[in-house]
Amino acid sequence: MSKEYYKKKIIDLRAKLQKEKDAKKKDNERYADYIKRATTTDRKAYYRKEKVSHSASHDRQIESIKREIERAKEALKREK
Repeated sequence: MSKEYYKKKIIDLRAKLQKEKDAKKKDNERYADYIKRATTTDRKAYYRKEKVSHSASHDRQIESIKREIERAKEALKREK
């Protein structure tokens, strides 16, 4: 693969990382609103659990993208 390929891949991955961070923030805000508006304690507990679950999912995605960026950087170094 060429240097340009890896440079473009790194740029694309950084954009994907930012989108995932934004999605996490948006989800957290949405679930915080759900928790605030919930009328029963069972429903609040459910939303809290869902918020933690979705946040953890976003964290896993973010870490995966970071690893991809590191691999692309290493590949770019090997190309030079």
